[in-house]
Amino acid sequence: MPLLATTIFAGAMVAASAAAQDIKVTKAGANPAAPGPESYFTGEVSVATRFQAEEPARVGGGTVTFQPGARTAWHTHPLGQTLIVTQGVGLVQKKGGPVQEIGPGDVVWIPPGVKHWHGAAPSSAMSHVAVAESVDGSAVEWMEKVTDKEYAAR
Repeated sequence: MPLLATTIFAGAMVAASAAAQDIKVTKAGANPAAPGPESYFTGEVSVATRFQAEEPARVGGGTVTFQPGARTAWHTHPLGQTLIVTQGVGLVQKKGGPVQEIGPGDVVWIPPGVKHWHGAAPSSAMSHVAVAESVDGSAVEWMEKVTDKEYAAR
């Protein structure tokens, strides 16, 4: 097949493939909030608007709301994690590093494999959108809970 014909044919195949896929809209409230599992969180936490892209994409996430003093357990992400704070005052800490305060509009990048936790400040609730990619179907490795002493060491 001549090069021009091959290029036109390949372009038509890509266009046909793209046309066969539809944009997917998940309406607000379609994924109701659920309590954060006690094995992964301390305090009152709710997880809402969960999403997981379809393969070959591997991104997923959700909106997480922490009541004052609530937090995640220590954990890592194989490809890192992005947090986008939407309301309140929160805290984030890398194992062995300083506790950092975060607030509305802040974007937090946690590199791959970095052991960390995040949650609400002691006197303020905090919500964030959490986004991470999966490797072999897993986006997070959960570890031990953050102790009250670790949380208070600010």
